[in-house]
Amino acid sequence: MAETIALDRKSAAVPPTPGADPAMVAIPTVIAGAVGLFLTIVGFVPASAGLAAIPVILAATCLGLLIGTIGAAALGQNVVATLYAVFLGFYLSYAIMQLGLAHDWYKIAADQVATTVAVFLICWIVVIVMLTAATLKLPAAFTVLLGLVDAALAILLVNLFWPSFLLQMLASGFIFAFVALGIYLYFHVMSVAFGGRGLPLGRPLAG
Repeated sequence: MAETIALDRKSAAVPPTPGADPAMVAIPTVIAGAVGLFLTIVGFVPASAGLAAIPVILAATCLGLLIGTIGAAALGQNVVATLYAVFLGFYLSYAIMQLGLAHDWYKIAADQVATTVAVFLICWIVVIVMLTAATLKLPAAFTVLLGLVDAALAILLVNLFWPSFLLQMLASGFIFAFVALGIYLYFHVMSVAFGGRGLPLGRPLAG
């Protein structure tokens, strides 16, 4: 009996090992792609180097999100898999659009490029706004994260037809806030991975 109690105490002192978490792969790669977009939008690179973020987005962000989506689906984390799949679709379609326009893959007339980009933005605004509304019962951090994306895309759409330095910087600000919140979420999953309680994510905005 004494040996059993001693073993129980010893095992209780060791925190349980958390299960697999696809967020450990997906979140850092999403942040990398968002930083690339931020630097492109704020004019860190000239217009002639507009594809500067594409290598990071394709080789890191899209790959990381693909792994994260498959991993989450395999674990039955359907909501997480949906979030990762949407971001994967966004980043991958962005990269393919930019590459296609730069190399004239789609034979789109020069005066229709803005309309083509508008189609891209409108499609993703609809999908991410829908996803934002669907996450109102999740911790507030996830809804806010998606809301930042909604705001950035909407501002970029307006700026597409009525170019303004102020709008461009405003969109960049929302992307920067997205990156900051993404880093916060990464520290949350790291805390959980080390056996901690994680960081506060806020109460759901809807009951």
